[in-house]
Amino acid sequence: MTGRSHDFVYLASQSPRRRQLLEQAGVAHRLLLPAGPEAAQALEALEAHRAGELPAAYVQRVTRLKLAAARRRLAAAGVPAAPVLCADTTVALGRAILGKPADAGEALAALRRLSGRTHRVLTAVAVHDGRRVREALSVSHVRFAPLADEVLRAYVDSGEPFGKAGAYAIQGALAGHIAHIDGSHSGVMGLPLYETVQLLRAAGVRTALTGESLAPARGGVTGQGRAPVGGRKRARPPR
Repeated sequence: MTGRSHDFVYLASQSPRRRQLLEQAGVAHRLLLPAGPEAAQALEALEAHRAGELPAAYVQRVTRLKLAAARRRLAAAGVPAAPVLCADTTVALGRAILGKPADAGEALAALRRLSGRTHRVLTAVAVHDGRRVREALSVSHVRFAPLADEVLRAYVDSGEPFGKAGAYAIQGALAGHIAHIDGSHSGVMGLPLYETVQLLRAAGVRTALTGESLAPARGGVTGQGRAPVGGRKRARPPR
């Protein structure tokens, strides 16, 4: 523990699923997002793969880069100090990284590769408490049943695969075709709650069931639709 208690954490993520999971864990939070389209595009550029990079190294590197960018935004915003939380999720089939599809063709190709096979979902989490960085990595194994091509095409046509690593969301329409999960369901969603709560508690952030009352984050976002730090409220983006 840091010796200091914090009533909230800054969440440097546009993912509504991560907000939902933090609420489930009883963690008050404020969004810490890029200030405009150019800044958001620069953040997306951090997700570029390096040749030969393994999935675990990739997702941890991207999370550290996002955390560093979030800390710079926090310093520039002149808002109250508090720990900063970042996470990144990727899907891997063997050594191959299946990122967010650029178009319907890429989405369909990724889903065909996953059909009837087991893949890994890796989510890296990092928390900076003002003095040090704490990190964790969640690795889950997910197996899809064999998927008919008409099912895949209908799923792609729904628009759900876009903006999602591996071209699917475990909480979405394709969930009924997942035969087995070995690992963290919340980690596959984008924020492994066990690892995240351990990191936040070590950073002094109050969570549910810790024997302390959870104070609301004054003037910030606790999942109820207030404006994020560093920009205006945005439409619901994907995971």
